[in-house]
Amino acid sequence: MDLSRRQRSTVFALIVIALAALGYYLVVPALTQSHPRGQAATPPTATGTAPASALAAPTVTASPATAEGVNIYSWLPFTKQDLVSAASVTVRFSVDYDTYTYTESAAGYIGQMGSLVTGQLATTLRAAYQIPGVAKLRISQKQVSTGTAVIDSLRAFGPSSMTFIVTAAQRLVSTHGATSGSTQYAVTVTGSGSSWQVSDIELESAGNT
Repeated sequence: MDLSRRQRSTVFALIVIALAALGYYLVVPALTQSHPRGQAATPPTATGTAPASALAAPTVTASPATAEGVNIYSWLPFTKQDLVSAASVTVRFSVDYDTYTYTESAAGYIGQMGSLVTGQLATTLRAAYQIPGVAKLRISQKQVSTGTAVIDSLRAFGPSSMTFIVTAAQRLVSTHGATSGSTQYAVTVTGSGSSWQVSDIELESAGNT
């Protein structure tokens, strides 16, 4: 007798359910009997064959307590304190980078960064601050900028350098009103221990390692 499409679908579904029930009936009792609750599995004997469950189990070489106690800094070319110090310098510089006022000279702008930057980068930033078109616009619009910064990730590192990805937010107040925005930078610091200086800043999309 030919079955309709609906009847064939119903029969197929019943077959699938029956097979699933059969598999459960065969597998679950076997696992329960192999490892009864509250009773350890029987260890393999010297002359016998190890149970299938023992063969299937992966070999554990370290306990959770041991894994949690691993000092990842022993694998890195810097200590935890090095990382904290480098990150602190990076954030402080990134804030200063976007903080300025139209009444401030290039020397004052760079001076607020103090020893956070290398001499070479200080020269580069001073020149950029004094670009005629940029300086004229800043003064004519009476711009006052306030920066904030947060580190997103550590992009690259070596024995004496680290490159952080930083999101720098800027609030700019001028004769045209107030605006806010953010930019991602790749900021590289060089040094060691508690002595770090920013040696380069680039747009994150430009790359910086």
